Amino acid sequence: MALEDVYQRNLHHRTHRAGWLRAAVLGANDGLVSTASLMIGVAAARSEQSFLITAGAAGIAAGAMSMAVGEYVSVRSQNDIEESDRLLEIEHLAIDPDGELEELIEIYIHRGLSRELATEVATTMHAKDPLEAHLRDELGQHPHTKARPVQAAIASAISFTAGGLIPFVGAFAPSAGKAAWSIIAFTVVGLVFTGIISAKTAGSKLLIPTLRVIAGGCLGMAITAGIGQLLHVSGV
Repeated sequence: MALEDVYQRNLHHRTHRAGWLRAAVLGANDGLVSTASLMIGVAAARSEQSFLITAGAAGIAAGAMSMAVGEYVSVRSQNDIEESDRLLEIEHLAIDPDGELEELIEIYIHRGLSRELATEVATTMHAKDPLEAHLRDELGQHPHTKARPVQAAIASAISFTAGGLIPFVGAFAPSAGKAAWSIIAFTVVGLVFTGIISAKTAGSKLLIPTLRVIAGGCLGMAITAGIGQLLHVSGV
C-alpha cells in the first residue's frame, strides 16, 4: 500500500483531532454552562436586567481568556513532558543502544510476536530510526496526537465565546424574571447542539454523550439558581 493511501486511511480515524478537540468541546460546554449559570444566578437574585446583561458580557470575556490561558499552560506542560521523554530516550540510545534494542524486542514480544520475528522487526526499526521507534512503541508518542498548545488555546477561547453567546441572547427578554427562563431555554438548545456536534466530531453515538452534556449543564444551572435565590431571600 502506498504511503499516500495509508495517510488517507488514517484520516478516517479521529486521533489526529486529539490536539484540539478536547479543548473545543470543553470550551463550548463551559461557555454555555458557566455563562448561563452566572446569569441565572444573577436573575434569581432579582438583579436589574441591565446588570444581568453586563454580568453576562463580563463572564464571557473573562471566561474565554481564562479558558485560553488555562488550556495553553496545561497543554504546554504536556509538550514539556513529551520533550523531556524524547531527550531522555536520546540519552539512553547513546549510552546503551543494545539494551534499548532488547527493550524494543520485549515490547514486540509482549504484543504477540515471536522472539525471532520481534528481533527482526526491532533490528529493522533500529537500523532506520531508533528514536522514532522508541518514541512511538515505547512511549506512545505519535505526530498526529501531539499536544498543540496554541491550537488548543484558540479553539478553547473561540468555542467558549460561541457557547457563552447562546445564553447571553436570552438576557434580552422583557424582564429579568422572563430572562431567566429564556436563558434556560436557549442554554438547553445549545447543550443539545454541543452534545450532538461533539459526538459526531468524535465519531461516537449521539444519545449518551448528548444526554451527558445536557444533564451536566442543567445540574450546574439548577445549583447556581438555587444559590442566587438563597442570596435573594437572605438579603430580604
